[in-house]
Amino acid sequence: MNFIFISPQFPASYWNFCDRLAKRGVTVLGIGDSEYDSLSGELKGSLTEYYRVSSLENYDEVIRAAGYFTWKYGKIDWVESNNEYWLTLDARLRTDFHITTGMDLQAVANVRRKSAMKAFYHQAGVPAARYHLVDSLENGLAFAEEVSWPVFVKPDDGMGAEDSRKIRDAEEMRRFYEEKDPNTQYIMEEFISGDIWSYDGISDSQGNILFEAAVSWPRSVADIVNNKDHLSYYTCNEVPEDLREKGRAVVKAFQVHSRFFHLEFFRLLEDKEGLGKKGEIVALEVNMRPAGGWTPDMYNFANSVDVYSIWADMAAYDRTYVDMNQQKYYAVYASQRYGKPYVHSFEEIRERYAGKIVLDEEIPEALSGAMGNHMWTARLDTEEEKDEFIAFVQEMKEG
Repeated sequence: MNFIFISPQFPASYWNFCDRLAKRGVTVLGIGDSEYDSLSGELKGSLTEYYRVSSLENYDEVIRAAGYFTWKYGKIDWVESNNEYWLTLDARLRTDFHITTGMDLQAVANVRRKSAMKAFYHQAGVPAARYHLVDSLENGLAFAEEVSWPVFVKPDDGMGAEDSRKIRDAEEMRRFYEEKDPNTQYIMEEFISGDIWSYDGISDSQGNILFEAAVSWPRSVADIVNNKDHLSYYTCNEVPEDLREKGRAVVKAFQVHSRFFHLEFFRLLEDKEGLGKKGEIVALEVNMRPAGGWTPDMYNFANSVDVYSIWADMAAYDRTYVDMNQQKYYAVYASQRYGKPYVHSFEEIRERYAGKIVLDEEIPEALSGAMGNHMWTARLDTEEEKDEFIAFVQEMKEG
């Protein structure tokens, strides 16, 4: 099997995907824009060959690289990046090289545009926020009056919390129209007060779930980015049944086959007319890749498995040989932001949670806006321990 992995060097942990494929006898061919000498030793050892392009944004260069690999190794069986930013690039290569083991361009459009997702949520029986594709100020004001203030605005085809904002009144609405990027299509949605949960996993070629996990996220990553705050979130020791039911319905509606997925939902903090009662599950958005940062490793710590191997099994065998019946934990991420007056030092955190900290990392600048500057992840047994860990890491001095 010939597998082209796009941008295998970022995030840094993605060498694990290449490594597990190689261990299954797959020919792993990397295309990236980093110098070969800058690649980690683990990644170099996992790749059969690496082709550097000056920019992955330059499709002519990328298609030449894929053409070279086809000439040298034969038909390409898979193209994948597991990266939201490159989903469309992946799909273009699949189309041009007649590769059927991943999403085509239409499927990618359906999972990139927030507005396009709504029909699939309806098909899955999962309620979703009312929306308006931003055009005129008058229509924006009318929509806000219809659904009641505040509203939430973000790019219709965007990633993460980039260029997102809560709009509380007509004055803020007018300011948004003055400041917005004229080349970006925005979506305006009714504001939902809820905790954010995700149903994450890996599906086979028939949409069967090979692996599943539940992650609890902060209510607003946008606030963390805009306010330069710290982040905490965690992977659960079990998947809540209502989240599993809604998540699997969405997997079926979107026909999620042969890939990682990260499906986000609100759990309502109050009754919301037209959507549901307090505590019920409402759609947020879908992402057809692993959750960002170190979350794939958190899946592993919480479930005592290796998701990189599960994913590689899926690609190579359309099943997995990993035993899922292992000890379950809470895998808890907590970060600090430089410049904030924390009570506890790095050394105090390490000493108190010695033996339980499984990751202790400086966060790359490209990820620090949403994730903080330094992170610790601990593997803990109980919800009480989870809460205590977050509170200890992020306790602030008074005044």
